[in-house]
Amino acid sequence: MSQQPKIGLALGSGGARGYAHLGVLRVLESEGIPIDYMAGSSMGALVAALYGAGHSVQNLIQFTKKFKRKYYIDFTVPKMGFVAGKRVKELIRALGKGKSIDELRPPVAIVATDLLKGERVIFREGDLATAVRASIAIPGVFVPEKWNGRLLVDGGVIDRVPVSVVKEMGADLTIAVDVSFFREEPIITTIYDVMIQSMDIMARELIRNQEIDCSVMIRPIVEQSKTLDFVAVERLIEQGEEAAYQKIDMIKHEIQRWKETHHGD
Repeated sequence: MSQQPKIGLALGSGGARGYAHLGVLRVLESEGIPIDYMAGSSMGALVAALYGAGHSVQNLIQFTKKFKRKYYIDFTVPKMGFVAGKRVKELIRALGKGKSIDELRPPVAIVATDLLKGERVIFREGDLATAVRASIAIPGVFVPEKWNGRLLVDGGVIDRVPVSVVKEMGADLTIAVDVSFFREEPIITTIYDVMIQSMDIMARELIRNQEIDCSVMIRPIVEQSKTLDFVAVERLIEQGEEAAYQKIDMIKHEIQRWKETHHGD
């Protein structure tokens, strides 16, 4: 039996708020907390995939600061979404270094939602770009991803913080990062605001009715930040760091308790 617990990190959906995941990862690395499995929905899937492909946290942070909407937004005639998603898929494929999902280290699971059947779809092998493109497909914004006769959309629709997925992968301890934030009476001026506020309401109800069962929960977002606001990158990363540091002692305590329970150390 291993002397160390297997630690699973579940990164939640939340659009641009998912930049906070990078701050969490940086703190876990600096504190020597090993990550054995990762699972992500939506932006959490993108971060987990690129990290698993071998990008350092610092490289990902540098990349986000240069990330411009023109690089990935390809508008289309709105039938099932405003954004075709071909550009972002090409970008993911390039950043994924040509790796398939099963080649990622640590192992990564990517969560999407089957729009027709209302089922959770978990990718643990196959084409990385297809899986991530499906997982980030905010309904009404991105055209759904077609895959094996299915129409796939944002993983956060069905599993906002996929803790159960990292447990299924073999994690003994689970760290969940929930980047959701609900604001009452927001300013609604565009169709994007309508869609995102609707998803945030659904997420609030999901979390209210089903508490996330994890070893440690990290909730970085303490102030309003729009889901599609990819400008306030540094502040979002800082929020991730601050929230992770607040939970480090708890994480280390859970690791020590596991060791004592399983090995009597």
